Amino acid sequence: MSTVAKKRVSFRWVAVGIVVVALILAGVVSYYASAHPDGLMYVAGKTGFIDREAAHGAANGPLAGYGTKGVDNERLSGGLAGVIGTIVVLLVAGGLALVVRRRPTDSSDEA
Repeated sequence: MSTVAKKRVSFRWVAVGIVVVALILAGVVSYYASAHPDGLMYVAGKTGFIDREAAHGAANGPLAGYGTKGVDNERLSGGLAGVIGTIVVLLVAGGLALVVRRRPTDSSDEA
């Protein structure tokens, strides 16, 4: 029997891989997602209360409506909105992870 030493992959490469896959999914695969992803709008139309719909505070925002304001190409607009949204989420999640991470304690501080 031979023993094969397992090579450790650094966290940095795993993180880079996750970011690359997330950006590809957001920028490319999102184009093939449903054109009507909002289940609430579907139910509102079916049950008859869609006429009570009101614009939300971010309705005129740069990423409103699953697209990017000012970009005329629908495919590029949706992909760019997905990439921007993914970057924002990854930055917020990464920032939170840095804030709440466990830090090694110095044993000399203990009484």
